[in-house]
Amino acid sequence: MNIRKKYVLAAVILLVILSAAFVSALIIDQSGGFHPFNRIQVACVGDSITEGTYYPSDLQILLGHNYEVGNFGASGRTVLENADKPYINSQAFQNAIAFEPKIVIIMLGTNDANPKYYSQSENFTSDYKTLIAQFEVSNPKIWIVIPPPIFNSSIGPSNENLVQGIIPRIQQIASDLNLPTIDVNSALLNKPQDFWDGLHPDEIGAEIIAMTVYRAIVNPA
Repeated sequence: MNIRKKYVLAAVILLVILSAAFVSALIIDQSGGFHPFNRIQVACVGDSITEGTYYPSDLQILLGHNYEVGNFGASGRTVLENADKPYINSQAFQNAIAFEPKIVIIMLGTNDANPKYYSQSENFTSDYKTLIAQFEVSNPKIWIVIPPPIFNSSIGPSNENLVQGIIPRIQQIASDLNLPTIDVNSALLNKPQDFWDGLHPDEIGAEIIAMTVYRAIVNPA
């Protein structure tokens, strides 16, 4: 065997070994997806504050390679099922369930503070519990997030409704179900400069959300 053939054969053997090692490091979940290196799946569930900011990707950086963070935000979605766009009817919700997360971070409620839907807020508690129950089937660790403050109520959602009606109900749900909360609202309460339109956090605001969530995950109460 000449030198060139020896090099080619050695390269082929090395490629086969590396490929086998990589495949063996992948865990195939029941939804048909791949979770490389048996990482812990973290589902970030929410509305546009999740979907349209860097918070999930910032959280991925903070948690590192032992975690796999998925962004399952859906713009304009509500907890309320009788609203125009309930989260539970979204494709993002279906994708989050199929992700089979070990950790679920739910940050919803901002759009429910819209006066258009707020009159139905008596259903908020039961609808939120229904949503949570869908995730509990796979027995993940669930955190409920207290949503960020609203600094510009002219866009739609009202901070007054958020503070007086939505947040107290979220806190009651957490108490009823014995679930931990993550208080993003307090973390951003005095930082209107970190919201590009008064409703959606900018890059710095997203970093604050990610850091607040990160601390809760790595230092659970």
